[in-house]
Amino acid sequence: MKTKSPTFRLAFIPILFLILLLVFNVLTFGDDATGGPNQIALLLSTMVAVIVANRLGFKWEELQKGIVSSINSALPAILILLLIGALAGTWMISGIVPTMIYYGLEILNPTICLVAACIVSAIVALAPGSSWTTIATVGVALIGIVTALGIGQGLVAGAIISGAYFGDKMSPLSDTTNLAPAMAGTDLVTHIRYMALTTFPSILITLIIFLILGFTIDTHDTGKGVDAMMEAINQKFFISPILFIVPAAVVFLIVKKVSAIPALFIGTLLGAVAAIVFQPEIVMEVGGTRENYFEASYRAAMVSMSMSNEIVTGSAEVNDLLGTSGMAGMLNTIWLIICAMCFGGVMEAAGLLHKITQTVIRFAKSTGSLIATTAGTCIFFNATASDQYLAIVVPGKMFEDVYPERGLAPENLSRTLEDAGTVTSVLFPWNTCGATQSAVLSVSTGDYWMYCFFNLISPLMTIIYGYFGVKIKKIEKKVK
Repeated sequence: MKTKSPTFRLAFIPILFLILLLVFNVLTFGDDATGGPNQIALLLSTMVAVIVANRLGFKWEELQKGIVSSINSALPAILILLLIGALAGTWMISGIVPTMIYYGLEILNPTICLVAACIVSAIVALAPGSSWTTIATVGVALIGIVTALGIGQGLVAGAIISGAYFGDKMSPLSDTTNLAPAMAGTDLVTHIRYMALTTFPSILITLIIFLILGFTIDTHDTGKGVDAMMEAINQKFFISPILFIVPAAVVFLIVKKVSAIPALFIGTLLGAVAAIVFQPEIVMEVGGTRENYFEASYRAAMVSMSMSNEIVTGSAEVNDLLGTSGMAGMLNTIWLIICAMCFGGVMEAAGLLHKITQTVIRFAKSTGSLIATTAGTCIFFNATASDQYLAIVVPGKMFEDVYPERGLAPENLSRTLEDAGTVTSVLFPWNTCGATQSAVLSVSTGDYWMYCFFNLISPLMTIIYGYFGVKIKKIEKKVK
């Protein structure tokens, strides 16, 4: 059975249907939309895409292969997400996160805490080249620290994510930083040097904004409240710098290029061991028995890794900070990711996404409009295919020949892929990145996206450079 090429209007029907459903869900359910309604919206939109694909001659078996392939590409992210839930649990009962919060409250003040959170996240992410690992470890502690100082969680999450994605983007160890130049046809070093021209101004503007907010935001009088929280943590946990050995070991493994999944798994186990050694009272409390410490240790490790767990202290605010949900808390996010990948799989398999982007390319006449179109295409794929890698790979393939034909060096393309594809993925709640970071930080995407200044400024910066001809490297056009 032969398949037909879709028209732009036909290809856009599932996208329009999805947008309308998502908007209606937000208006109807608010923040609860990601708890089920958005998943159903994605599945309903998938069926609309299937109907459109059937009209074009695609059989269900072909579309199912596309769905399976799409979900398969997200499996590493799903495994990482589960391990992050387990790691957060063991790092909490071991006192690692409480120790980070304790020392952070001792050092930071509301005026500089947003800037500090952004800078710390950037430095930590730069070493391993992983925004996910940074947010899952240091980010979890930072959001507890800064929130305790009286600053809203959405704003704190925006600072952490901004810094983490800057470090991820500029690290030569980052997978996306290696993927973008490979798709564009340039080398890693050239890519990073050229990308720095837009990335450093973006992070500088971001830090200035966070500094201004630090001076102007109303954090109320947190002095006594912070002291009370520190006392509650100190009474409940054994607090010592020795506990930092575990996160240092995880960072060391990642710097040594150990993959994220085994590194996080080892970090989870080390967290459980640290809990058994340094936090016997917590272990017996979570384990539910004081008669057999071996049994209590086993039960506490399993509970912290797998399910919701609350540690009760003398402070209600501290209780909120120390609650974890384990792997079970990540299942709703995984549900969202799978539904999103079903939609993206059908749209890609039927050529609907390709048709939409090919139509848009025709309107890119100038250098500025070409770069803007590339950036828009990356954002479009983050919103529709729900996968950061597809938002780099597909536009990279689409525009690979267009840039040289326009006399533009390939590093212009690789920079745009990163400036728009890598950083905007976290702004969509149904994207693997947005769903993950929202779950890890326990802050909805709708609450933090407007504060991810670096992620919002980066695509605008690369578009501005394109329209004003700033640092646009030229080459001789290819002779056909």
